[in-house]
Amino acid sequence: MTTLSPLTALGQTADLPLPSPILAQLQQVRDGFGSALVLVFMVGFFWGIIKIWGGANAISKGDSEGKAGILAGIIIAAAAAIMTALFTIFGMQDAVLTPRF
Repeated sequence: MTTLSPLTALGQTADLPLPSPILAQLQQVRDGFGSALVLVFMVGFFWGIIKIWGGANAISKGDSEGKAGILAGIIIAAAAAIMTALFTIFGMQDAVLTPRF
């Protein structure tokens, strides 16, 4: 008669695959975030364009704050590309979500 030690029993059960419904739910959550990200990107892009336009209008009227408005608009409109580049540079490519249109 052979008795199994607790370590042997653990080794036998460790070969079981992870339940696939959990992985499917994680993929659905990631897809949901990708869909929400589209809305954030669209609002941010148009808000940035409006800021750029307002900054250009302020410069044409002689206001010195127009340049800051243009710079803020560029940063707001390009925030998604800037963050993707930073994540890629620092080696966190898996953290980048692709927007789902």
